[in-house]
Amino acid sequence: MTARWRSANGRPAPTRVEVVTDSLTADEANRMASQGIAMLWHGDFHNARQILNAMDRRVGAGKKIAGTPAEKFYRHRQSRSHRARILGLLLIPLDPGPVVPLRRAPDIREAAAEAYGDIGESSVVSLHELVGAIGAHEWRRNGVYVDALQGRIHPQYGTFFPTRSEYVDLVAAAPLPSDTLAFDVGTGTGVLAAVLARRGVHRVVATDNEPRAIACAGENFRNLGVQDNAEAVLTDMFPPGRAPLIVCNPPWIPATPHSTLDSAVYDPGSRMLFRFLNELSDHLEPGGEGWLVLSDLAEHLGLRSRDDLLAAINAAGLKVVERLDTKPTHPKASDRDDPLFEARTAEVTSLWRLVPR
Repeated sequence: MTARWRSANGRPAPTRVEVVTDSLTADEANRMASQGIAMLWHGDFHNARQILNAMDRRVGAGKKIAGTPAEKFYRHRQSRSHRARILGLLLIPLDPGPVVPLRRAPDIREAAAEAYGDIGESSVVSLHELVGAIGAHEWRRNGVYVDALQGRIHPQYGTFFPTRSEYVDLVAAAPLPSDTLAFDVGTGTGVLAAVLARRGVHRVVATDNEPRAIACAGENFRNLGVQDNAEAVLTDMFPPGRAPLIVCNPPWIPATPHSTLDSAVYDPGSRMLFRFLNELSDHLEPGGEGWLVLSDLAEHLGLRSRDDLLAAINAAGLKVVERLDTKPTHPKASDRDDPLFEARTAEVTSLWRLVPR
């Protein structure tokens, strides 16, 4: 039997695979996974889900993370990476359709198509990843209500869910320097571009270098009725021309992403942040402003200092006109069991209004 390996997150195909059935126990599954052996499930789909959940409980059990904030962060990421690797070794088959040829398997056609595209041949996927795709499909179908829009944003697979409303509220409240044109650099779902369009900006150009994000943003603009004022453009960072307002909400954490969705959170070496700052003046109209929307979580984790950020702003020939701050209200900010609780409880999200010096 041969089948095509598929991974929406770009994970490599396992080198050793053994067929397993409903007789497999969670302890046996964990032992095989710890040895790097992937398990291709031939049995009942719900039993496979139960084994996956049992594996998750075992791999997730452990002591509290100790050390400095930076050490806690890196150990937390190592733990999450280890968990993803172990859970990713429980595999299920996909037949063209796509359908899961297992007993009691759900209809995953729409979810699988959103994550993997057209599936016209026998394939194998990680059950853990497929479960994530099913969850992402539900998010897309139901949407995320955004107060500033009085409407819903529908994130597609691989785009960041705008569940943290505080950074959106900052963009909804900051004084507009102009209502003629704005650029939204790294738009993702298009939520900030939609907010600007709803605020009366006549034309908003939203950019992203991911085709999925552009498709997602365009769909949201149509759903929200702002498609005449907001357009999504596939490009790297800035679109051609200049604008009186340029907004950017770069990934907040200077670390390496491990998956597609990680890229919305992790910015290796703060590359996107520093590029936005360094190139901002070249794309602003005279008298224009750049809005940098950024959490200071990296500072509380010891990954980037406030002096580093201020030095980068100064080196780019920019000055701060005003900084608008807000505290996060998401559940993790009050979850004492979260390994990064101390940093999260001190976190502040800011909108930095920047102009050329």
